[in-house]
Amino acid sequence: MAEKEEIIETFDEEGNKVSFELIDIVTVDDIEYALLIPQEKDEDIEEGEILVMRLKKDGDEYTFEVIEDDEEFNKIAQYIEELEDETED
Repeated sequence: MAEKEEIIETFDEEGNKVSFELIDIVTVDDIEYALLIPQEKDEDIEEGEILVMRLKKDGDEYTFEVIEDDEEFNKIAQYIEELEDETED
C-alpha cells in the first residue's frame, strides 16, 4: 500500500497560496525542520528539489521560516545526507 501524501498549504510573502508535500520533519539542535517538495512549478526551484524550512510552533499552529543562515543550512544539509547514507546501508 502506498503512503498517503501529506499536503501542506501556506502563503508566501506576496499572499499567494502555495502547496507542498511534507516528506519528513527532522530535529537538529532541538529545532524542527520540514522537508518539503513544492506542488506547483516554480522557476526558482528545480524539479525534484527538496526545500528545507524551519518550523516555528505558535500555539497549535506551525509556521515555516526560510533558513537564511548558511551555517545553519549547511548543518541541516549534512544531517540529512548522513540520514540518507544510513538508510542506504
